[in-house]
Amino acid sequence: MRFTLKRYRMSEGISVVEIEAPSSSEARTVAEAAGYHVLSVVDARKLGRPRMVRGSRFNIDLFSEQMLGLLDAGLGLVEAIELLAVKARNPADTAILGNILRALHEGCPLSTALAGSGSEPSSLYVATIKSSEQTGDVVSALRRYLAYRGQLNAIRSKTVTAAVYPLLLLLVGGVVIGFLLFYVVPRFARVFDDIGTELPWMARILVHWGGMVDNAGALAPAVGMAGIAASIAAFRHPTVIKHVIKQIYRVPAIGERIRLYQLARVTRTLAMLLAGGIPFATALDMAKGVAGSVAIDASLESASGDIRTGASISSVFEIHQLATEVGVRLLQVGERSGEMAVMMNRIAILYDTELARWVDWFTRLFEPLLMMFIGWIVGCIVLLMYMPIFELANAVQ
Repeated sequence: MRFTLKRYRMSEGISVVEIEAPSSSEARTVAEAAGYHVLSVVDARKLGRPRMVRGSRFNIDLFSEQMLGLLDAGLGLVEAIELLAVKARNPADTAILGNILRALHEGCPLSTALAGSGSEPSSLYVATIKSSEQTGDVVSALRRYLAYRGQLNAIRSKTVTAAVYPLLLLLVGGVVIGFLLFYVVPRFARVFDDIGTELPWMARILVHWGGMVDNAGALAPAVGMAGIAASIAAFRHPTVIKHVIKQIYRVPAIGERIRLYQLARVTRTLAMLLAGGIPFATALDMAKGVAGSVAIDASLESASGDIRTGASISSVFEIHQLATEVGVRLLQVGERSGEMAVMMNRIAILYDTELARWVDWFTRLFEPLLMMFIGWIVGCIVLLMYMPIFELANAVQ
């Protein structure tokens, strides 16, 4: 595989090269062995693909990764951003980096410069940078943020990967069923109409369907495509999405795991903010919106108010159901030891491990059940089509 590396060395500045390597980590190792500080590693094949995006958005994660590499190499903050601005290929990125530089030259701290640059950073990112400015350790803040992003997306990536095969099965099964219902069944319906044999009621329903599709002609596929398009548009509507999510929450096993996934995101966020020196109540306020759940956001707001009045963290999390029973016990240990950031991180790892195990178990169970379900539908359609032929053969005998 070929990887495109953006690298830095004092004598050369920033350069972009392509390296042949088995993996991105191997490509990074090769560059670092040659004395370079690697700023980013991207699959060369992805760079050539057209991007289907609505607009140009500043990539905060890539900016943080490149800044971390330059600062680790010994460059100053302003010098590192100047180098990134010179090497930026996107005009929008160049403008944003120019705004950051202008604010830094005017004496603004990096957090303020980022907030007013037009890059639209999250409040978590700005708070992380701001907390590091008090100690002057921006490198550690960037490293914490990048680790947080990687851990936050790990379970999501695993879930998406596990869903690929079931979705492929649904797609193939849907195509096969559609082919049978819209192409094969109408042709069998003509044969059965000519025979005039008395059919079982389920076969009559299928033949009636085939006659309707046959009479509709080319209109039937158009109506089917319009129905699919309308369904997709409906499922993209916010009201429909909220209703579907509410119904999914009511499914006992799945709803519990979705809430655990949301709690894992909140806990991971709190661990990062607490490690940056942000007070616990303030961190709770900043974590709102991370889970994507109105109920959890309301619980976080109530928990923040209770903690400001002097309530213990473990009791507040237990009352507002912001942690599992094991999580509450670990919070009690963290309160006694005073290492709440470490304990929050352990709780997040515990949640992620449980979710990964459940996703693996669910996919192993769901895939064969889905195959059996699709096979059952296809088998029923084929059996109903051939049942009159079997009866006719018996009558002839």
